[in-house]
Amino acid sequence: MTLQERLICQLIQRNQYPNSMDKNVIAVRIVEERTDVSTGIIYRKRIAICQNVIPEILRKLSILKVPNIQLEEESWLNPQERNMAIRSHCLTWTQYASMNEESVFRESLENPNWTEFIQRGRISITGAGFLNCMLETFARTFLKQGAQKGIRIMETLLKEQCGTPLPE
Repeated sequence: MTLQERLICQLIQRNQYPNSMDKNVIAVRIVEERTDVSTGIIYRKRIAICQNVIPEILRKLSILKVPNIQLEEESWLNPQERNMAIRSHCLTWTQYASMNEESVFRESLENPNWTEFIQRGRISITGAGFLNCMLETFARTFLKQGAQKGIRIMETLLKEQCGTPLPE
């Protein structure tokens, strides 16, 4: 990864949220950042504060009636191997819900100008009785749409920072 590519990755990761393209993210605070001098891997831990997007009808449960949701995100940017791994989870409802997401951005084996994006998520909700399944379905749908929106935001920021993509 060239110095320019590394700087662009850092700039985008720092500036991806909050932005005008996603009104649900209110604030993002970097709570830890370090670079491993032996490997060059840049580690970041961020806390995001997001609007509570759970539909009003489901917020009848007192535990869901909160204005904001906190998420913790950890990322590892490896400039030598041209990849970045991200792991995030919800901090707000830890005693009732387990929502974890893992993403990897890496150079495509088919074309070094392409980026492969791999994402996995796990959702488990307990303590809401018959609403468990409904809340899990809502969370799964919302996270899937959020991933697609995140890709669009990343592409927009890349175009703003780098101009049009390289020809294939």
